[in-house]
Amino acid sequence: MNIYAMSDLHLDSTGEKSMDVFGEVWENYQEEIFKNIEDTVSEGDMLLVPGDISWALKPEEAYLDLKKLDALPGKKLLGKGNHDYWWGTKAKLKGMELETIDFVQTNSFKIGDVGVFGTRGWSSKEGEEYSEQDEKIFERELNRLEISLETLKDEKLSKRIVMLHYPPFRFSDSSPNEFVDIMKRYGVDICIYGHLHAEGHKFAVEGSVEGIEFHLVSCDYLKLKPKFIAIGGE
Repeated sequence: MNIYAMSDLHLDSTGEKSMDVFGEVWENYQEEIFKNIEDTVSEGDMLLVPGDISWALKPEEAYLDLKKLDALPGKKLLGKGNHDYWWGTKAKLKGMELETIDFVQTNSFKIGDVGVFGTRGWSSKEGEEYSEQDEKIFERELNRLEISLETLKDEKLSKRIVMLHYPPFRFSDSSPNEFVDIMKRYGVDICIYGHLHAEGHKFAVEGSVEGIEFHLVSCDYLKLKPKFIAIGGE
């Protein structure tokens, strides 16, 4: 099984939202995304999507976007992004009865001998605009990541992959933040993240950092094509 990743799909079945402000790559982006997933991902593969999946505000509105994704080849694991306002409780997400989609939310999934974990993450603790409320969210997201990683702590896995929406790095100097500290403690091998678009790509940190392999997988950064991440053994 090949494991691919691509985040920030920003699907919009209503046609009311536009991503054109972020560059030419976003022209007809939804059609290109669906085509490239279909051309790249096979039925036996897995696609990881760490956040900003749909512009919808409610689960019933997001359902139309998710059904299109559901119909594409392969299994999909979805994580929450800062624009996924439709994201609900585990019960509500499960109630959508999607056939090829599962949701990463203080849980984990075992793909062969590979473990997949994750949470949304949050903006790094920097700047005058960083508030007390931001601090609370940041700490809560750290806790959620640890809960997720705890679920398969004692399993013998060939790889541990973490999905985050926000980059686990400080914007001021690109140094790892507290999310990386937790990943190191649990022996994480790979971390994928999104959130960065257009000029934000200059903040991308990729490759090996403190023993963890990092990938920015925002779909515009990937030219709307899923990126190969790893092989999941049987």
